[in-house]
Amino acid sequence: MKNVLKSLFESFLRSRRMLHHFERWQTLLGSKPAGAAPAAMPPDIARALATAARTDAGEMLASLHSSPQGLAESQAQALRQRLGSNEVRHEQPLSWWVHLWQCYRNPFNLLLTVLALVSYVTEDMKAALVIGSMVVLSTVLRFVQESRSSKAAERLKAMVSNTATVLRPVPGREAGDARDAGDEGFDSTPTHAGTVRVEVPMRDLVPGDVIALSAGDMIPADCRLLNAKDLFISQSALTGEAMPVEKFSIDRGSDEAGVLERENLLFMGTNVISGTATALIVHTGSRTFFGALAQRVTATDQGTSAFQAGINRVSWVLIRFMLVMAPLVLVINGVAKGDWWEAALFALSIAVGLTPEMLPMIVTATLAKGAVVMSRQKVIVKRLEAIHNFGAMDVLCTDKTGTLTQDRIVLERHTNAWGETSDHVLQMAYLNSFHQTGLKNLLDKAVLSHAEMQPETRLQTAWRKIDEVPFDFSRRRMSVVVENGGGEHLLICKGALEEILSACTSVERGDDVLPLDASLLARIHGIASELNTQGLRVVAVASRVVTSGAQSAPHPAYSVADESALTLLGYVAFLDPPKESTAPALRALAEHGVAVKVLTGDNELVARKVCGDVGIEAGHVVLGREIEALDDAGLRTLVERHQVFAKLTPAHKERIVHALHANGHVVGFMGDGINDAPALRAADIGISVDGAVDVAKESADIILLEKSLMVLEQGVVEGRRTFANMLKYIKLTASSNFGNVFSVLVASAFLPFLPMLPLHLLVQNLLYDVSQIAIPFDNVDAEFLRKPQSWNPADLGRFMLFFGPLSSVFDILTYAVMWFAFSANTVAHQTLFQSGWFVEGLLSQTLIVHLIRTRKIPFLQSRAAWPLLAMGAAIAAAGIWLPMGRLAHYFRLQALPLAYFPWLAAMLAGYATLTQTVKGWYARRYGWQ
Repeated sequence: MKNVLKSLFESFLRSRRMLHHFERWQTLLGSKPAGAAPAAMPPDIARALATAARTDAGEMLASLHSSPQGLAESQAQALRQRLGSNEVRHEQPLSWWVHLWQCYRNPFNLLLTVLALVSYVTEDMKAALVIGSMVVLSTVLRFVQESRSSKAAERLKAMVSNTATVLRPVPGREAGDARDAGDEGFDSTPTHAGTVRVEVPMRDLVPGDVIALSAGDMIPADCRLLNAKDLFISQSALTGEAMPVEKFSIDRGSDEAGVLERENLLFMGTNVISGTATALIVHTGSRTFFGALAQRVTATDQGTSAFQAGINRVSWVLIRFMLVMAPLVLVINGVAKGDWWEAALFALSIAVGLTPEMLPMIVTATLAKGAVVMSRQKVIVKRLEAIHNFGAMDVLCTDKTGTLTQDRIVLERHTNAWGETSDHVLQMAYLNSFHQTGLKNLLDKAVLSHAEMQPETRLQTAWRKIDEVPFDFSRRRMSVVVENGGGEHLLICKGALEEILSACTSVERGDDVLPLDASLLARIHGIASELNTQGLRVVAVASRVVTSGAQSAPHPAYSVADESALTLLGYVAFLDPPKESTAPALRALAEHGVAVKVLTGDNELVARKVCGDVGIEAGHVVLGREIEALDDAGLRTLVERHQVFAKLTPAHKERIVHALHANGHVVGFMGDGINDAPALRAADIGISVDGAVDVAKESADIILLEKSLMVLEQGVVEGRRTFANMLKYIKLTASSNFGNVFSVLVASAFLPFLPMLPLHLLVQNLLYDVSQIAIPFDNVDAEFLRKPQSWNPADLGRFMLFFGPLSSVFDILTYAVMWFAFSANTVAHQTLFQSGWFVEGLLSQTLIVHLIRTRKIPFLQSRAAWPLLAMGAAIAAAGIWLPMGRLAHYFRLQALPLAYFPWLAAMLAGYATLTQTVKGWYARRYGWQ
């Protein structure tokens, strides 16, 4: 039986996945474990992609009725109507009947169904009707709630949808005119007349679209490369290989190479690490490699999340209690009463009574409500299960720019290497930012914005772009090569100071070029450090004439090797002032038990200045090179002692997150750049913003519509409130049901009849479950929100053992009152006995909700939300009315004498007093989760 229940429960976990619409993005970006072997590709798709790899680019364009300028919008729209959206099948909404079946298919409902069938076969139609009502109520409530949640999820996802840059032909428009539209993101390189770039939602892409790619972009479909420049792609989501692979416009591999090894093919679900490219979309949606394997990937590779593991452990605690208690009830009643069939039905009713059949609905409703509340606070939850980790988070790692600062970078200074204002440095920085097509960040926008206000710096008419060497995070610089009217090729490089200096051999000052010696290098570092201590971020600018006008022969494609023997021109320095809200937000997070650690790629001087401005005690700033020198054990010690980490690479950030996680922390990571993606995936909860690069948004569990730590603090509080209400239901139901079963065991040993019929137990359980529907809307004490919370199955078992038997004390007193005070001590008077215990049991269960939902004194120091109060009062009234009203005989109950109710009031008062006393002692000894 245990194996059957375990199989059913695991099936329940797999079938639900808590609103799978929120999980499409998680699956898209790496449900495969690191190091996994590539999945087998369906033969028909493999053949089609292999053909695309071997076919000439021009022929591929012609076969898809496209051109190097891309599809016209009318062509794309017609294809979209015929082929459908660029979505894989598992991303599309479930049909209502499949969703209804999944809402029904869980071990709790299956147990109830078995009991209903047994009751029907034995012609106990009343019991069959009540049990059937429980199944229908649980299933329908869950179906309605999850349908509403799914629709809300789709609306929320639409707020953070990703786009792709698509080429569109514009008749009658000359090449490069796109820049006139005022979009900084357009490439000014002449390609084809009348080409313009537009942002199109990924779901609207069709075969034949030509897309432009740069660092940080997701690959939205299976593509054939047309042009590529230093293009490196991360394919780990498909192959499990951690290292990025370089791609080219021509496949240089052998014909025997696998499709995933083709150098000119890109696959949905991968992402651009560095470089630029244009690519032709070959397959979309379910025809992609990822789309064809989506069902198999999610079925075989998706691991159990921390939230699911917590639910699993807690539910197994309840199942173990059921597996022990139900057989005991069967044996005791069978031996004592001699009617084994009736004992079996009663034991099965006990098993149902111990089963929290409303758990899936309560969990889903609570999470969905939390997601909606958080959306009002500009926090979009992509995966509902992430709410649990949000509340459990005790360490938040964050970048600096835009989180601690205003994300409003302005170019503050442009100087030569001696710190003297230089318009020539600004002109060179402007040419570099204007002509680069790779990862265009806030620094580039600040350069362009500043230079546009000074017309003398606008040199794009005098220089045309020849080539570029895109940015990557290992060398931390990028270059463009431009040509003047005389045929001179000038390489302009900008980037981090140390990386630029490593490629320089000289320094410019006015018309002089001086060799870069040790004394000059020290002076340069001193000037840069002075700027850094003022909170300015320094970017160095250098150049080199690579060909002169006399060298008219065409130059081969430029590469990283050409970034050598450069002349340092000077610096552009940027200011990003701290946010006024950062300091109070950091204090609020600290009050809620969340430690903040700053992880930045910037240098230590800027990091220290900004952290000091917002109230973070930087202490020793750990640098990336220090992390490289440590093994994992040493890093685990280091991350506990320090708060600020600077000059970090993406790998450094990921290692820090892993080290904190290994130390037992629930780690959140907040970032918005491509360099943050590995850490976002490694964290327990990845947090990004709507303006982040594609791969960062896809890696995140939470999207902030406003990049603010204050918004984040509000999300943490809501996550804890959501978890608290889930935990309430589990603790209340577990302890209450365990108390009832314990009472049944005592009664079964001494009474000549059943203390309560199976029908009574089921009706009582049904009414109690209905009263719990309002728990997701309950208030939570402020004390519970001050520190992180997580699943603790051991505490649940202890809680059941302490508080369950408390209700049994007053159940036994009820037995005594009914037996002695009202003479309900024979089989002929068993209905009166059962009616008395039915009312006392239901009202004590309803009362315990208010006693256990808080550590404080209920009603006086902590009051439940009005929906829970109203629902509890209604169920208590219904429980009293059932034996007193016209339907009493239908449920095999009878009216209670008025003298019973003073006894009832006294027992409920005694129960409340004893529970409150034990609660205080328990909280002092074990804490109160």
